[in-house]
Amino acid sequence: MKKKLFAALAAVSVVLTTLAGCSSGASSSGAAVSSTAAASVSQPAGTSESESTGYTTSLADIQEKGSLIIGLDDTFAPMGFRDENNELVGFDIDLARAVCEVLGVEAEFQPIDWDSKEMALAAGTIDCVWNGMSITPEREEGMALSQAYLNNKIIVMTAPGVTVESKEDLANYNIGIQAGSAALEAVQSDEVYASIQGNLTEYPTYDEVILDVQAGRLDCMIIDEVYGNYKNAQLDNIFGIADFDFGDDLYAIGFRKADTELRDAVNEAINALIEDGTAAQISTDWFGADIVVRP
Repeated sequence: MKKKLFAALAAVSVVLTTLAGCSSGASSSGAAVSSTAAASVSQPAGTSESESTGYTTSLADIQEKGSLIIGLDDTFAPMGFRDENNELVGFDIDLARAVCEVLGVEAEFQPIDWDSKEMALAAGTIDCVWNGMSITPEREEGMALSQAYLNNKIIVMTAPGVTVESKEDLANYNIGIQAGSAALEAVQSDEVYASIQGNLTEYPTYDEVILDVQAGRLDCMIIDEVYGNYKNAQLDNIFGIADFDFGDDLYAIGFRKADTELRDAVNEAINALIEDGTAAQISTDWFGADIVVRP
C-alpha cells in the first residue's frame, strides 16, 4: 500500500515542489494533493475525499475507525521517543493519549520521515503530525495548526561556576549549539549574532554539546528549553540557566488544511485537560514544571 501511495504521489510532484522539511524545530511548509491525484490513490478507511485537499478527516471519521493516526519522529526526546524497552514514551505521547481518551478513540502512533511529514498528511497515511513541531509561517500556510500547547523557549544553559549576564556577555564565552536547530535559527536572526559568531561551535547533536559543557570544553550552550530541562533533570540539575533567552518557540499539532473540524475537536480536548489539571500533571512529570500554554 505504501509503495502504491507514493507512486501515485510521484505523478503529481509538481504540486509538491513547495514542500520543505526539517527536524525538531526547523521550518517546512505543506501542500495538498490535487483531487485528481488523490482519486488515483487507495483511500484509507475512515477518511472522506475533498475536491480541494485530496483527503479530509472529521471527528466522526476517526471515531468510526476508532483511532487517531499520529505521525511523529520517534527519536525526539522528551516529546516522543523510544525507551530502553523500545516503547514509545514522552510528553507528546502522554498528552496525545489523554486527548484521544477524551475523544473516545485510541492514539495510534506512526513513525514517519520527518522531512516528508507534509507528504504523509497529503497522502492520508496519517491524520496529524504531533511531535514538538514548531509554529512557523510556512506551516501556518500549509497546515491547519492547533492552538499552541507548549512554549519551547530558546535558552542559555551554563556550566557549573559560569554565569552569563546578558546576550552581549556571550561574546566572552565558548558556546555550543546544534547545527540546523531552531536555536541556531533564533541566534542567527538576533542582532547579537555578529558579536558571538566566532565563539559559537555547531555540533551534530545536542547530546554532544551537553557532553562538552560537562567536560569543561564549553562554557555554555544555547538549547531548546524542553530538551535542556529534560537532560538537566537527569543530571541532577548541574547546569545553570541564564535570566535571558532568545525568544519563544511555540509547538502545535499539524492537520490537513481542510481538517479544521478535527483540529478544533483536538483543541477542545486539550483545553478540557488543562481545566481538569491533567495537562499540568503530564508537564510536571516530564519537565518538573507546568509549561503548558493556556489559550
